[in-house]
Amino acid sequence: MVGIAAIGVYLPRTRLARKAIVDANQWFAAGLSGLAKGERSICSWDEDAITMGVEAVRSIRADGAPASLWFASVSGPFQDRLNAGVVAIAAGLPENVAALDVTGSLRSGTTALGRAILDVASGGDAIVVASEQRLAKAGGQEELLFGDAATAVLISNAPGLAEILAMTHRSVDFVDHYRASNFSFDYAWEERWTRDQGYLKIVPSVISELLAEAKVEAGEIDRFIMPAPSGSAASAIATRAGIRLDAVCDVLQERVGFSGSAHPLLMLAAVLEEATPGQLVLLIGFGQGCDSFLLKVAKTNAKVRPSSFASQLARGRTSTNYMRYLSHNRLIEQERGIRAELDTQTPPTVLYRNRRMLYGFIGGKCRKCGAVQFPKAPVCVNPNCGAYHEQEDYDFADSEAHVQSFTADQLTYTPDPPARYGMMKFADGGCLMMDLTDVADGEIKVGAPVRMMFRIKAEDERRGFKRYFWKAAPVAESG
Repeated sequence: MVGIAAIGVYLPRTRLARKAIVDANQWFAAGLSGLAKGERSICSWDEDAITMGVEAVRSIRADGAPASLWFASVSGPFQDRLNAGVVAIAAGLPENVAALDVTGSLRSGTTALGRAILDVASGGDAIVVASEQRLAKAGGQEELLFGDAATAVLISNAPGLAEILAMTHRSVDFVDHYRASNFSFDYAWEERWTRDQGYLKIVPSVISELLAEAKVEAGEIDRFIMPAPSGSAASAIATRAGIRLDAVCDVLQERVGFSGSAHPLLMLAAVLEEATPGQLVLLIGFGQGCDSFLLKVAKTNAKVRPSSFASQLARGRTSTNYMRYLSHNRLIEQERGIRAELDTQTPPTVLYRNRRMLYGFIGGKCRKCGAVQFPKAPVCVNPNCGAYHEQEDYDFADSEAHVQSFTADQLTYTPDPPARYGMMKFADGGCLMMDLTDVADGEIKVGAPVRMMFRIKAEDERRGFKRYFWKAAPVAESG
């Protein structure tokens, strides 16, 4: 019996009101007004597909280590570096985990899910994480439809949330959109082509094959998950496949946006949070073909960490600052001043030798006196101890901390001024000067609890390299 043991979601805190996008572009594209409703999730300047994926994995990470980690994305920051490897070490997974990148299609999330299910059937748990930071040209329809999100799924032989009853896959080179390797944005064909020749031709036949394999009638499906920018497409497919319309699930367009390869799993997280035991869930992944899965909601999931979709949705902060969004995503050429003209090259030698400290946030704890310190060092920092070579690993990433002091600096360069940083005091001891993130004006104070979050520290634009480290975020806002 293979199934889903846990599922976790990460949504960036900032949600851009679509009306702000429409108001800024209506002078040129008046037809966008019909898409002005709701808001879309957007990454901050220090977030990307990797950082979101790390947070999603951290939310479901169990005591035991999975045998494999599958990172699915078509917006991963590196083309020739293992994105999954960065996610693994930052999420606290051991180096013997098999880390793989899955990309090239918006169904890469469900494709990775299918491969992980087969892996688990032969032994060992697996984590599938799908994460997307979806960019589009300013003023285009895609800018309004897209959303940024990450979802992580723990696949196990002891499912607690849902059992996998059957799955089918079909690869079809149906081009509804594409992005060449030397281009920054997707090129999309017209909607009718995608709907009539893609969704309505490919998906129903795959559903029929799945249901026949599982010996289940279409009318028995309780929840139908069809990721698409429009709910009307899902309803049309359901009608053609014989699925009840009341089984069609919310596509989350008004609250999040279409998050690409992460969207099927994101919708699944929302469904499993509310589903009742015994319900049958049909999950679709679409993109140059189709993946389909039939799941049965488990009888009990009391011992399994629940989906965090509702809490992630609730922590959102609506923004109407369209220019900030354009700036953070380098969609405009902006004068950033002399202070931004620093060479931020990262020597790979230094990064490799300190990878557990920088990405894993591993410090030290003295075996003799219990003093905690960062970074880990040969000598205990406690002046009353001073023991040599008595440091064991100490995980700062999951440690409780509070703000001891902080400042908002208007002179230090940051893509989102002011630069907020301060001294963080950890519960078991140890202090560290750290950047603060996801903080609004007047939101932080001395003594406030904070949570550690993996973020972009700086970007070497000359060489195309991102440097990551940990930042402190207000607990109430970090999810």
